[in-house]
Amino acid sequence: MYFEQFYLACLSHASYMIASDGIAAVVDPQRDVAIYLEEAAKHGFSIQHLVETHLHADFVSGHRELAALTGAKIYLGAQAGAKFPHVPVHDGDQIAFGRVRLRFLETPGHTVESISIVVTDLEQSAEPVCVLTGDTLFIGDVGRPDLAPGLSPQQLAGMLFDSLHGKLLKLPDEVRVYPAHGAGSLCGRQMSSERSSTIGKERVTNYALRPSDKDEFVQLVTAELPERPEYFAEDVEMNRSGAAPLSELPLIPALGASGFEQARQRGVVILDTRPGADYAAAHIPGSIHIALAGQFASWSGILLGLHTELAVVAEDPEKAQESRMRLARVGIERVIGYLDGGIASWTAAGLPAAQTSHVSAEELHKMLGEAGGIQVLDVRRPAEWQAGHVAGALFKPLDKLERSLDDLPRHRPVAVYCKGGYRSSIAASLLERAGFDQVLDVLGGFDAWRACELPYQTEVA
Repeated sequence: MYFEQFYLACLSHASYMIASDGIAAVVDPQRDVAIYLEEAAKHGFSIQHLVETHLHADFVSGHRELAALTGAKIYLGAQAGAKFPHVPVHDGDQIAFGRVRLRFLETPGHTVESISIVVTDLEQSAEPVCVLTGDTLFIGDVGRPDLAPGLSPQQLAGMLFDSLHGKLLKLPDEVRVYPAHGAGSLCGRQMSSERSSTIGKERVTNYALRPSDKDEFVQLVTAELPERPEYFAEDVEMNRSGAAPLSELPLIPALGASGFEQARQRGVVILDTRPGADYAAAHIPGSIHIALAGQFASWSGILLGLHTELAVVAEDPEKAQESRMRLARVGIERVIGYLDGGIASWTAAGLPAAQTSHVSAEELHKMLGEAGGIQVLDVRRPAEWQAGHVAGALFKPLDKLERSLDDLPRHRPVAVYCKGGYRSSIAASLLERAGFDQVLDVLGGFDAWRACELPYQTEVA
């Protein structure tokens, strides 16, 4: 049996290809499907089966385009209500090709249609070798139970308990676990950075599997659920209908500085995707900075939504087109163009540029002891804040930052930090856009603060 995991770090998303005797199945494909076609061609595989473990909320799937290109059948849980040709699967249904058997388990809880796939390689044994768990069981966590309209998180969590204890945890301990997401995904809270595990290891180490009582489990996994991004529901519906092929989205055109300025004047949002240092040195006033590195697409979806009209500033034309593709992975398609010649062409045209100032952790510590006081914002997630933060800092998570600025005076200097600098650069751009005229981005974030052995405090959860 051939088995390959494809990990897309910017979305913390894992997809899979399984093959035997020249026939392949792809599980949970990302929107840009060329990687599966290239891999199949390299090995001489014919992709005949496409399986979605559920209707994904955090990215747009390429199942429909891949099916059109290969003729493969699409398989989904029977409760999905998909609006394109597909095979609705139920508990115990199987796909057999070569010496491989894929057996479906209905494992609702994260969503009502969620399924898991038990994989058997008859070349090795009649016993299963692994299970693809989608967003039901992660490494170190379980799926968030709040993504099904019409059902409460408590109802979904009850279903999730039954799926885990009644089905997945009945598999042998040595069966390997391969989920659809890893650390950083918004579909869980405490996911490990490891890409696979075993049923036995998760049984012992996964905090969410420790309660054997359903009520205790429900209380545990529904407590302090992170806010659900607004674009999640839209991505689900795109996946239910089947997204348009990426090949139908045209390349974004180059816009001269004057055309770019005209777009800005009529309300098009300027998205600067360059590295943080380049953005800080010179950027278009009012632009939003989300660097192409890191979780670019997820933060774009959270902060911009799917319908905002965008124009991109990038390092070069290739990075501009990459930005467009990565935005499309979460369903953002209204990109009208990119700045031809980059920020150099903007300044050469005599148009205004802004800069973002940086401050080191040690400098910030000194400033906190001075009269006049600086406002300090921590834009990390709740668990990070609780584990340790700068004394006197205000907790303003990045996903809620724009909605939580009314209590802050615009005329006072404000320093912003995250873990290492990626999110604080985004936050600094949002603060500047909101009218704060003295914004300082803390170099190295809280990691640098701790490395300098500066004092901090913790919160009791």
